[in-house]
Amino acid sequence: MLSQEVLVNNQVGLHARPATFFIQKANEFKCSVWVEKEDRRINAKSLLGVLSLGIIKGTSITIIADGADEAEAVKALCDLIVSNFSE
Repeated sequence: MLSQEVLVNNQVGLHARPATFFIQKANEFKCSVWVEKEDRRINAKSLLGVLSLGIIKGTSITIIADGADEAEAVKALCDLIVSNFSE
């Protein structure tokens, strides 16, 4: 299991379009992937789950992955967030 904390800094946070990009990226990996915010952990491959966290600009979240390609998944998802979803 691998995890990394990352700061969401794009204008709208992890809502609508950025959330869709995030979920599409998470689904490229075979491993299980979760997003953790404060004391809640959700499946990163679920749009409803990601939206339910209410992640806004300036929120710190933790990406957690467990499985064969966990390192690649955590890196790719953190890179996507750091790039502000290429906005």
